Amino acid sequence: DLFNYLFDARIVTLYHQNPYFFKALDYPLDPWINFMRWTHRTYPYGPVWLSLTVPFSFLGMGFFLPTLFLFKSLMVAAYLGTIYFMGKITEKLNPERKLLTMALFAFNPLILIESLVSAHNDIVMICLAVMSFYFLLEKKYLPALIFFLLSIGIKFATIFLLPVFILEFLRHSELGSESVLIRMLKLIQHDVIVTASTFLMAIAVILASFRLEFQPWYLLWVLPFVFLSGKKWLIVLSVIVSLGVMLQYLPFLYSGNWNPPIPQIKIWIIFLSVIVGSLFALAV
Repeated sequence: DLFNYLFDARIVTLYHQNPYFFKALDYPLDPWINFMRWTHRTYPYGPVWLSLTVPFSFLGMGFFLPTLFLFKSLMVAAYLGTIYFMGKITEKLNPERKLLTMALFAFNPLILIESLVSAHNDIVMICLAVMSFYFLLEKKYLPALIFFLLSIGIKFATIFLLPVFILEFLRHSELGSESVLIRMLKLIQHDVIVTASTFLMAIAVILASFRLEFQPWYLLWVLPFVFLSGKKWLIVLSVIVSLGVMLQYLPFLYSGNWNPPIPQIKIWIIFLSVIVGSLFALAV
């Protein structure tokens, strides 16, 4: 996907065309196509991602390696930003768990591989969502809204957090403060809000998996909220599943293709990871 990000921005900076209407195959003589796999699709992401990547493409001046490292630097910044704001959120909710929460995210192999090595833009999307969540807890609604909209404008998945943002706004709002509903909402603790965010993003992962197929980097959408929740059973389940699903790359590395029976093997790996994770979670 990283090579697609590079070429999508290149369509703008080199060919001065709109990647929503033009694809890599429209430029068959471009040598960058040699690095790509998905040359047949037009731009599938939100306009915010294009706005973020086009300046890096300009700075790369048409050279592949500088542009590659510039794009990777964006992913590194998002990875570090996510860790930082997860620490700030935990500092507010449960200071004793701050370092543990940050470490669970920072050193998870799936997160390291999918956000820094494979460099999926999901890490930028979720970084902006976590930043928005932090400002929401701080009752700074304007920056919270801005970062939330920016997150949605990258890959759309974080739109599933909208109910949480509405709920959190109502809890702190003076609008209708005399109503029974608002008084009940104010009794909800922050840890409930974080747990709700976890399950909402889990729903997003499930729906995305049914629409196409499950990909390991989809777990980037939910893992930050899992670790912020502090719930041991949920953390154990998620860590084991995240480690297990990384194994689905092994059949491809062994065979060099995704042909049958590898898709079936992938499904079994995911299924077994969930079963094993659930058993360990029940034992906690």
